[in-house]
Amino acid sequence: MLDLTRRTLLAGLAAATCLIAPMLPAPAAAAELKKITFVQEWPVPDGFWIPWILGSKKGFYAEEGIEIEIVVPPTVADTMKFLGTGRADVAFTTVMDVIFARGEQAPVVAIARYGRANNWGILSAEGKPLTVAELKGKRIGIYNDAWTKAQLEMMLADAQLTLDDVEMVAAADDTVPLLLQERVDAITGITNAEGTGMATTGGQTPEFLPAIEHGVPNTPIFMLAGNEEWLKANPDLAKAFLRATRKSIGYATEHPDEGIAAFQELYAKAYDEKFITQQWKDTIPLFGAMSDDLMVNDPAPWAELLDALVKFNVVNSVEAPDSYFTNAYLAQ
Repeated sequence: MLDLTRRTLLAGLAAATCLIAPMLPAPAAAAELKKITFVQEWPVPDGFWIPWILGSKKGFYAEEGIEIEIVVPPTVADTMKFLGTGRADVAFTTVMDVIFARGEQAPVVAIARYGRANNWGILSAEGKPLTVAELKGKRIGIYNDAWTKAQLEMMLADAQLTLDDVEMVAAADDTVPLLLQERVDAITGITNAEGTGMATTGGQTPEFLPAIEHGVPNTPIFMLAGNEEWLKANPDLAKAFLRATRKSIGYATEHPDEGIAAFQELYAKAYDEKFITQQWKDTIPLFGAMSDDLMVNDPAPWAELLDALVKFNVVNSVEAPDSYFTNAYLAQ
């Protein structure tokens, strides 16, 4: 049984940390700093937050005149609600949440990418690799959302298969236990969440079949997004926030142990050293080189993603790619 993964990480903590976490410490007088409310993608703290946690402790945001307030949403569905209604200024979220929110006319836009690639795919037990063609007739643990099914459908199409050729087993909150208990032959997930869970709880390095090698667009999963009204009213503050975040990512990738310690200090009750340490180690490679384009959104993958969403009936229609993201607040 999986005791602790990104999806089950002390779920009971949600009530304790719900809504607003302590203001992240800054080595400057609070009166001198401008507060930015920063809503997260998940109801409990996870290792993806390490850059801004560590960056705040190191004073990178304070150097830009900023103090960030982390908002932990009650549910995953609340991130875009907080951002779209102005209860948060910026958000750590997913590319699909941005797309779905804009489909509902929410005033949100992606302002930076977090990572360079789509690291979603099919995971199977160590020593049991699978090809797409070999998925035929297999039981696959999935999350019951439109994007998971669409990505799986795209992968299967690469081998002239359809969703009807596999048996999908929907997980209540985490696919990893299904695989560890041998209730399925493979699961869907990402390398730094489900892959991390397989390593820390299952004690194995799972086999990974990358979606991007089988017809799925290579658009990064995670994004930083902003409320459009706030961005227009505070362009310099938004740029300062992204500069500090860029510096924080660079420092956190170079000093992983320091990042883990900062996470523990702020979220002691949600801290599991083995999982969070491995999750951050699994996340670091996704940033690639710390070059000038680290956080810059590439229009081509966005266009490919939007086309695929229409083709596979995830959405009925889409706007031009540059209506979903902007690089205007990043240093070029």
